Amino acid sequence: MVQKAKILLVDDRPENLLALEAILSALDQTLVRASSGEEALKALLTDDFAVILLDVQMPGMDGFETAAHIKRRERTRDIPIIFLTAINHGPHHTFRGYAAGAVDYISKPFDPWVLRAKVSVFVELYMKNCQLREQASLLRLQLEGGRQSVGDAKESAGLLAELSARLAAVEEQAEALSKQLDETADAAAVATAAHLERKLTGLRRALDALEPGSGAAAG
Repeated sequence: MVQKAKILLVDDRPENLLALEAILSALDQTLVRASSGEEALKALLTDDFAVILLDVQMPGMDGFETAAHIKRRERTRDIPIIFLTAINHGPHHTFRGYAAGAVDYISKPFDPWVLRAKVSVFVELYMKNCQLREQASLLRLQLEGGRQSVGDAKESAGLLAELSARLAAVEEQAEALSKQLDETADAAAVATAAHLERKLTGLRRALDALEPGSGAAAG
């Protein structure tokens, strides 16, 4: 069973959190609330998130400061951050948001459909990465099993075939996602997708090397 992705919503105003939940509920993922930067950082200590929607104007630790903390942590530095702000201070303000590590910067009131579409892209990328880690884990088990026993060739071949089929499905989905991203031209999302494709290519090479009769397997 595929687990749902977690989306972190950070805003000091309850009505804004409620509005975000209403917009994103259609994605059928797990929405986690945080009413301050400190609360967001605490949530990030224990859970993995696909994307963070972060309000800029908050009392105490604002969005920029919160983002800086997130990007400094090894565990959380690669989580995409979408800044939300009610005030447009011009190019300098926007640049500060991107400099703090945001992948996008949206002014309120925003178009619900656009926000939902942007978030869904990062959720999909996150799910593909989770699938990739699962394939890598199965591959490691196969390698370990190969070292422990040579007599289970038939079972090993079956597992390799299953791994190859599952990886092919992820490759196909990643390719479709890349084509979709080419149309939206979101540079950060395209870069993330390219990173995923490089990982998939590496995993495919490792899997092919295990196939009977391959040069790597023979050596």
